[in-house]
Amino acid sequence: MEVVTAHGPGEVTLDAVDDPAFLLVLTHGSNGGVDAPDLLAVREAALGLGGAVARVTQPFRYAGRRAPGSPVKQDEAWLEIVGGLRGRFAGAPLVQGGRSNGARVACRTARAAGAVGVVALAFPLHPPGRPEKTRVDELRGAGAEVLVVNGDRDPFGVPDAADAAHVAVLPGERHDLGKDPAAVGRAVEPWLKKWTAPGRRTARPVRTGLE
Repeated sequence: MEVVTAHGPGEVTLDAVDDPAFLLVLTHGSNGGVDAPDLLAVREAALGLGGAVARVTQPFRYAGRRAPGSPVKQDEAWLEIVGGLRGRFAGAPLVQGGRSNGARVACRTARAAGAVGVVALAFPLHPPGRPEKTRVDELRGAGAEVLVVNGDRDPFGVPDAADAAHVAVLPGERHDLGKDPAAVGRAVEPWLKKWTAPGRRTARPVRTGLE
């Protein structure tokens, strides 16, 4: 379904269930789409645990652009979309995530969205060959529990175990995590399972703004 934001329309592909254990909202990287194999593997894991899953095509990709543009505008559009989804699944804990640039958006906005957790696939720790341009503060400042799944051959770097609550490093994988997408689902599934426990099924309050 098309959704309208202040920065243009986007699209949500929703797998809804009755009384979901959690709501998982996923998004793509700069050049890809919501049908990326690793995103689909995480979707399957979440559905198997009784979660509802929304895959978001952000406005810049919906318009056919490859460059995300302003991070502030990207984050504002994301929060508008997620806010609408949370209204539909009131009371379900929110877990948000994405791959590459989408993982950055999910980390930057987790606190404002009221997310309890973030799934960061192929988090681009730094531009290739530029480790001094680290984005580690986006991981550390998420304000939610972050699971990172990266390949050990990713030219964008691999976060350290101290940079997130959990870091899973998949051998032989590069940035696309395309060698064995099912392994991505297997890495995420035990972490998602914790949000199905009765004591964890409490939604965090949504904060307004991007602070």
